[in-house]
Amino acid sequence: MSHPTPLPPSVPFGTAVRVWARIGLLSFGGPAGQVALMHKELVEDHRWIDEARFLHALNYCMLLPGPEAQQLATYIGWLLHKTPGALVAGTLFVLPGCVMMLGLSALYAELGHTVVIGGLFFGLKAAVLAVVAEAVQRIGNRTLRTQQQAVIALSAFAALFLLDAPFPLVVVLAGLLGALVGKRAAQSNAHPGQAGLDPQTATVLDGMAARGELAHTLPVSGRALRVAAVCLTLWVVPLATVFVVQGPQATLLAEGLFFSKAAVLTFGGAYAVLAYVAQDAVQVHHWLQPGEMLDGLGLAETTPGPLILVLQFVGFLAAYRQPAGLPPLAAGTLGALITVWVTFVPCFLWILLGAPYVEALRNQRRLQGALQAIGAAVVGVVANLMVWLALHTLFGSVTVQHIGPIRLLVPQLASLHGPVVVLALVAALALLRFKVALPKVLAGAALAGLAFQVVVNG
Repeated sequence: MSHPTPLPPSVPFGTAVRVWARIGLLSFGGPAGQVALMHKELVEDHRWIDEARFLHALNYCMLLPGPEAQQLATYIGWLLHKTPGALVAGTLFVLPGCVMMLGLSALYAELGHTVVIGGLFFGLKAAVLAVVAEAVQRIGNRTLRTQQQAVIALSAFAALFLLDAPFPLVVVLAGLLGALVGKRAAQSNAHPGQAGLDPQTATVLDGMAARGELAHTLPVSGRALRVAAVCLTLWVVPLATVFVVQGPQATLLAEGLFFSKAAVLTFGGAYAVLAYVAQDAVQVHHWLQPGEMLDGLGLAETTPGPLILVLQFVGFLAAYRQPAGLPPLAAGTLGALITVWVTFVPCFLWILLGAPYVEALRNQRRLQGALQAIGAAVVGVVANLMVWLALHTLFGSVTVQHIGPIRLLVPQLASLHGPVVVLALVAALALLRFKVALPKVLAGAALAGLAFQVVVNG
């Protein structure tokens, strides 16, 4: 007489905390590398979640504004351990990088104009181009599985680069298109838990579902209202406090409002938000000098955690340079903290509020089609950023020309930076051809940039 295979046990909360801490400390390499790390830890090694649920959660997170990898960690933490699990997973994914980025931002603000620091960042700028190019390749390989998805990605790139279309419009149109053809674009992601699962494919969530332990994933309107009320209160209170203490013209308040807007209106993670923030931070608010955003992205690439922590760098410099009577380092620290707060509180809101409804629709083909189409559009978003960064890094002068509705960025060939081109090509070969680890590529590029600056400056 055969006996049913025992269902996998639930994950102890302490075990989950240790795994999320490990992921937070090792999450280098941008969103593509971070998603790959979580897939290895959660799907392959620990078997807490199956492939279908993982991809379903990832596609929903790619639909949201903000860092999809951090939101994916929050989503899976919520599936396993409800709201406490979401808070622990999402926070530990960010905390190590946040602490490191704060220290690096302070060093940059104090020492950024020395030959040593300038040389290091000269090299990092070139390497960042290669990193973004690799991100386009990796995200594209994971996402573009049909001719239709490739067309969506190319269309999104053209809309952003040539027509200067807003990110939200591109994402919404891609989602609508995917929903219309959902029956062709997606297959059901249903994977019901049941007793007697093959132990090689059984996951913790299968067992929890079979034992009826996933009741918290069902949408409840009362709970949704409570989540919205708490998260919105946490979002607004720091801004209201700054308004009362420093007044309506405070730099900290301007940062809080600006990055709150970015948290709501920008899609595609840090790569997508970079162009939007760079333009406003440099040209509108005058918080940064041209090129400093790339320095910040270089810092974010060298630390664990989501690349959107580059916004923390912007927030630090803005308040450091306009301290409003505070010591500059203290003002910069407050600017960094309020930037991180208004950037990530919305991420918890999107997951805790929306995830139960997304779970309820896991078997809806139209939703799957919409999410997959949005994932394809994000490839175009990241490709647009790659070209934008390349033009503004490799050339000292880039002009904008308009031909009817078409906007063209035209580089001045005489302003080409030869050493940056060489460093970028070497970094790209190391990453794409020889598969050298990202930290080694960044370190090598930084040292090469330092050597070049020392030679140039005698």
